[in-house]
Amino acid sequence: MKTVLIVDDKMSVQRLIADYLTENGFRTVLANNGREALFVARHEKPDIVLLDIMMPEMDGLEFMRRFRKERNTPVIMLTAKVEETDKVVGLELGADDYVTKPFGMAELVARIRAVLRRVYEHDEAPSAEVLRVGDVSLDKRTRIVTVGDRKVELTPSEFDLLTIMMAAPGQVFSRGDLLERLKGNSFENVERTVDVHIRNLRAKIEPDPGSPQHVLTVFGVGYRFNSDFDKGSS
Repeated sequence: MKTVLIVDDKMSVQRLIADYLTENGFRTVLANNGREALFVARHEKPDIVLLDIMMPEMDGLEFMRRFRKERNTPVIMLTAKVEETDKVVGLELGADDYVTKPFGMAELVARIRAVLRRVYEHDEAPSAEVLRVGDVSLDKRTRIVTVGDRKVELTPSEFDLLTIMMAAPGQVFSRGDLLERLKGNSFENVERTVDVHIRNLRAKIEPDPGSPQHVLTVFGVGYRFNSDFDKGSS
């Protein structure tokens, strides 16, 4: 049974979501604002977070800034904001999906299950499937990434993006290709999605993100994972 942390300042919304999720086989824990959510997350260790943006004391964006320093638990943002810039800010902070209010409960459950499936589907695999390209190693079962001897913490979406590229080193992927493969993600219609993911990914795996050696840009097309680590490309 997966645990869902519901963060919303409206108790009626909390109860509505919690009751529906409980009926669908989830365990739920609640928080009224970002500050309380940090405390609850540290003690309950939820499998996924449903996060409202507009809240008193600490809003959802500030929660994300602090939470991502501690954990890479998947987060679905719940908000009435629909501007593309708001979606991009959430994405940059490490959100994995975005559901706009008002939403249907069946849709919300489908989104939760899609994200959980992406993140945890390899947990019970009999053996690890490891991808290695140069000094980067990616374990699809444990979702652990290392660069040399250094372990790198990636968000679920960053991990999925890296997996796609490392599975076919040297192959050029257009932004459309990569967006299509990030299934179950409502950021799919945001043009800057892939670029934001790539920027965040480079900041974590590249020795010098300004001169990347691993994730290379193919100008006018998209991106590829470097199979020969030829310097001078970006």
